[in-house]
Order: sequence, then structure tokens, then C-alpha cells
Amino acid sequence: MKSYDDMAFHTDSEHLVKILCERTQNDDPLFFRVLVGYYFSVVASMMRANVTSPTIGEIPINMYAFNLSVSGAGKGKSVNLMEDMVIEQFRYNFLENTMPAMAAQNIPMLAAQRAARKASDPDLERTSLEGEYENLGPLLFSFDAATGPALKEQRHKLLMSDAGALNMQVDEIGINLTSVAEALSPYLELYDVGKIKQKLVKNTAENKRKEEIPGRTPANLMAFGTPTRLFDGGKTEEEMYTLLDTGYARRCFFGYSKNHTKKEGILPEDIYTQRLNSSTDTFLDSMSDQLADLSDVAFAHRKISIPKDVEMLLIEYEQDGVRRANLLGEHDELRKAELFHRHFKTMKLAGAYAFIDGAPEVTLTHVEAAIKLCEQSGEAFNQLLTRDKVHVKLAKYIAEVGIPLTQADLLQDLPFYRGSTSIRQDMLQVAIAWGYRNSIIIKKAFNDGVEFISGETLKKTNLNDVVFSYSTKLAEDYVIEEKKIPFADFFNLTQAQGLHWCNHAFMDGRRIEDNAVPGFNMIVLDVDHGIDIATAKSLLSDYTALFYTTKRHQELDAKGLPGDDRFRIVMPINYTLELDAKEYKEFMVNIFDWLPFDVDRATGQRARKWLSHKGSYEYVTGEVLDILPFIPKTSKNEEFRSRLLDQQGMDNLERWVINNTGDGNRNNMLLRYGMIFVEAGFDFDGVRQRVYALNEKLPSKLEESEILGTIMVSVGKAIAKQ
Repeated sequence: MKSYDDMAFHTDSEHLVKILCERTQNDDPLFFRVLVGYYFSVVASMMRANVTSPTIGEIPINMYAFNLSVSGAGKGKSVNLMEDMVIEQFRYNFLENTMPAMAAQNIPMLAAQRAARKASDPDLERTSLEGEYENLGPLLFSFDAATGPALKEQRHKLLMSDAGALNMQVDEIGINLTSVAEALSPYLELYDVGKIKQKLVKNTAENKRKEEIPGRTPANLMAFGTPTRLFDGGKTEEEMYTLLDTGYARRCFFGYSKNHTKKEGILPEDIYTQRLNSSTDTFLDSMSDQLADLSDVAFAHRKISIPKDVEMLLIEYEQDGVRRANLLGEHDELRKAELFHRHFKTMKLAGAYAFIDGAPEVTLTHVEAAIKLCEQSGEAFNQLLTRDKVHVKLAKYIAEVGIPLTQADLLQDLPFYRGSTSIRQDMLQVAIAWGYRNSIIIKKAFNDGVEFISGETLKKTNLNDVVFSYSTKLAEDYVIEEKKIPFADFFNLTQAQGLHWCNHAFMDGRRIEDNAVPGFNMIVLDVDHGIDIATAKSLLSDYTALFYTTKRHQELDAKGLPGDDRFRIVMPINYTLELDAKEYKEFMVNIFDWLPFDVDRATGQRARKWLSHKGSYEYVTGEVLDILPFIPKTSKNEEFRSRLLDQQGMDNLERWVINNTGDGNRNNMLLRYGMIFVEAGFDFDGVRQRVYALNEKLPSKLEESEILGTIMVSVGKAIAKQ
């Protein structure tokens, strides 16, 4: 067997698909491939074509499909083109000529059989059957809904004529799924060989039970619709998954398109010419004539054989489906069922292709074309099963809307946001948690007792494009570099002479709060006292940062002695945030409270500027700072503030060490803590007491023997070296 990538689609089918793509300006061909395959199957099944397999027997050609695509993708236009320009001649010839002719042949045969069985007059039986046939009403070539009794009544007419098929085409399946549920139940039985059990009803003088006619009637199903309507997270979605579970997963081809974008930049003249393309119309006319010819009685009940080499390919494909299905977990029952039965769907579709081509047998080319479409259908089915869960839909909706929403807004706009208050709150909490793992921040705020929920999708920071503006003036002419500046080169700005810079841009270049453009991906910390630069680098060694000294670094005092280290720390953050003035202040307060040392807390404004200075600088490379716990009005920030309250009896350094200590780094964090006191000039006992004291506060503390045997050994060596 060839690889699936090397197989080719059916030639005439693909030509039609290309035309449909052009006419609808849609580059996603799967919807149209399934659509064309369906109509080819309808033509074959109306003429009662069958494939005959030496191992399986005689199988009617038919097709079931759920073909889903977003609104505006061209569903209606493509269906109208297929029905009005491709199969219209076939439909007219079949209903007006072929079916009446086939009924005229079959009814006398039925009459003769009944007369022989009942020892009655054949002419009377024929007259009775003809009356019964007329009373069943005209045949509907296709229908969009049916009751159970009506479906069986129409099937009875097909059995009497020994022609035709049941073709149900449901548009907007998401809206109409409930209304067609009655018909979908018997359709499960009809798929394989076209048989169905009769319902036993009471026989009365007014309602005489019709005599059952044994036989097969193929059935076709095409359900169109938008994915969002069908998979709404509510009752409709539950019903759809029930259908898949009860057997439609294995019976159906699937088309599934979640996104559609119309082509841009095409000149109106080109579109006009394309729509009037004479070769396109010529092919449609040719295909219409070809299908019309197939409606002749001579093509009825054609048996299309499957040679041994083709059967071997189908068996090989069946075994590959079994192999892939066995790799799946026990919970993947729907995927397994679909894989187990792909070969059966392929056999029916290959038979339809052979019938359209007028071939007496199914060829390898027909089977490969059917396999190609079946594999694409399987990929669509997998996408369908991995659709967004309700909490994911909720998170994405809140982020995409871009405005604060109330609970009433969510109830009105989202069909899946239902249930009690506790159920909805749980869904929202799960959505918030999912959002944190997928770059979506959801905030909650209260105004006059009303809860407002807002969200945004965060953009990951590109370290090769840091946001800043600079000027030679204090408050004007702040410009942004046209080219991208990597964080690794940012030291050039900090070491320049006489430049003022900010981590925000400003409208009109005026550095005032009201002109600040939301959007930053770096924070700046100003350290004037209390800690030396070496210790700060040690504490923040896990994070990527740039340290540079300022103009008053180690400024000499009146006695000529060097003063405190004065420096700045520039840290990129993992997401680009767009915060207003109030939110930015709250954000920076959270950062200040998180740090293990004191910084200048008067610097938490968007319009804060910094002066460059040619001093010393050094980069520390580590993780980019995760700012999710520090964004105001989020659940992560609420957890962070709550933890600070619980730890208010500790100083910043103790809190820092505890909050950054886990099972794998307790020894390392306690050593780092001890070394800070070594640098501060404490003796061995002074360091040991402080390390022991902090160890007692850890949720899972180390044994004292381990501290003495590892941490304090290193501390002793460091003190001796000093």
C-alpha cells in the first residue's frame, strides 16, 4: 500500500472541488470533497448500484456525512451549485422517467408473486398494488426531516419500485438536531445494507397493515452546519455525542472547519472573469450530462465487482486501521470505532467513484481516492473530538470580547454558561486556571456590588524586541527605536551619557502619565541602600536581569569612605502587559512586596524615567520573570496577597526564601540565605542560628544533621576564606 500522502483524490471529484473553492472563495477543500462524494453516492444509490466483494458479499453504495464549517464558508452556495448545475438533469430524468419505468417493471412481478402465494388473480393483485403505489404519494428526491412512519412509508414506495434511495439533507444541524432525532434512529439500521425492522402496529379496518416487501433500500445522510452551533457545550452537544457513540462515528465521513478567511487582494475584474470562466461552465455541463446519462434504466442495479488485488488493498487498509486503533487508550472508544470501520466507508465511496466513471469494477485508483478522503475525514473527526471544552470556550470568549462583562452578559451570550450559581462559578474558576496556563488573564472587579469580568490574551515577550523610549530632554521628545533592540544589547542605552529613558512609550513624545501608551515588557528597580550589588545578584540569580551602577554608586561620605551601593536592575517579564496607571502602580507594589530587599517604592509609575550612566554593568541569565501572580484583580494575585498576609511576621528575605523553596532546592536556598549573612560579617554561630530558625519555618524542613553536614560546612569555608 502506498503512503496516504502519495495517494490522489478522484479526478472528476477534485475538478468539481476546485470549481467550488473558486466560486465560494474558500481555500479549505475538505468540506467540498465530502460534499461531492455525497452527491456521487446519491447518484449511485438512486440507481441501486452495488459493490460485490468476494469476501463480504453485495453491499449497497451510500454515504453518511456530518459536514461542518463556519458561517460564510460557502455551504449554501456550493450545495445550490451541485443541485442546480450538476445533478439537476439526473434528478429530473430519474423522477420523471427512470423510476416510473422501473416501478412498471417491478409491480407486475410483485403481483405475480402474491397471486402465486395466495392463489389469487394476478390482475387483481396488480391493480391493488398499483393503487397502493399511487396512494404512497410522490417520491421526494431529498428531504430535510422525517417522522419514523413517513420514513418507512417512503421506503415502502422504493421497495415497490425497486429503485431510488432515501436521501436526508439537514441544514443547520446544530439547530435542527432535536427535530430530526426521530429519523436518525432508523437511519442507524439503514446504513450497512439498507434493511430495517418493521414496527408492529394494530391492524384495523380503517388502518390495514401493509404487506411487507422484502428488500434493501440504500439511505444517504448529509448534515450541514456550523461547529459552534452543534458543539455549544450544552444539550445539543450532548445529543450529538450520544449519536456518535450509538454508531454514527463509524458510519460517517466528517468535514470540520473551525476557521475561514476570505481571500484578500483579488481585483474585482479577476473575480468577475473567474466566475464567468467558460472552461468551468463547460466542465459543469459535461459532468451534468454524464450524470444524466447514468439515470438511464440500463444502469440500474449495476453490480460493480472488486478484483482480488483491490480487495487485498482494502484488507491491508482495514488492518492498518486496527493497528492504529489498538494504539489508543481504552477511553478513546469513538476514535477506535471510527478507525475500525474506515475500510467499510472506503469500499462504499470507491464504488460510487467507479459508478460515476462507468467502470465495471472498482480499481486501485478508486480505492486510493476513497482512502485519501477517508483519511482527511478521520483527521477532521479527531479535531471534532478535541474541540474546546466549555471552560476553554469561556476563557477565550472573555479574552476576545475585550470589555468587562457581567454574569448577566455571560448568561445571555453563551448557551453553555448555564446551571446554578455554584456550577457557573466553578466553570469560571476552571476557565481562569486554564487561562493562566495558556496566556489568558481573566480579572474580576466589583463596582457598586456588581461583579465585572474582563480578560485579555497575553503576548509572550520577545527578548529580541524590548519596549522602551528615550530622549535627551527630561519630559519631551521621547522616541522609540524603529529597529528591534535585543535585551542583550540594552546595556548600550544604560551606559550612554546624558540620556533619559522609560519602559513605556508616549504619545507625541511627551513624558506625562496621560500620554503613556499601554504596553511594557521590562520592569526597572532602583536600589539606593540596604544591600550590595553582589548580594542582589546572588538573590536574583535565577532570573534574567541587567544590573548597572548609577551616578551615586558608592559615593564618598564626609570622611572619604565609600557609601552604599546604588544601582538599577532591569528585568524582562515573560508577557507584554497593557496596564492603565492605577493597575501599573498596583502591579509594581506587588513586585516590591515580592522582592527580598528594599527598593525605591516611589518609582511605580508608567511615566517614571531613568538616567543613563557610564559605570559598571553585568547581566545575569536565568528564567524570565513570571508576572502572573502580580497582575491586579486576578485570582493568582489574590493568592499572592493572601500569602503575604499569612507571612507578615517574617521579613522580606525570610519570606523570599520560603516562597522560592521547594522539595528539590531546600538545601540550595538555605545555603544562599546563610551566605548573605556571611557577606554581612556574621560569625559561624550567628549564621547557624539564623539558618536553623528559617529551617523551622519551612513546610518541609531539613534534618539538622543535613544542615551541619552540607550547608554549614560551606558557610565555615566561606568565613575562613574571608
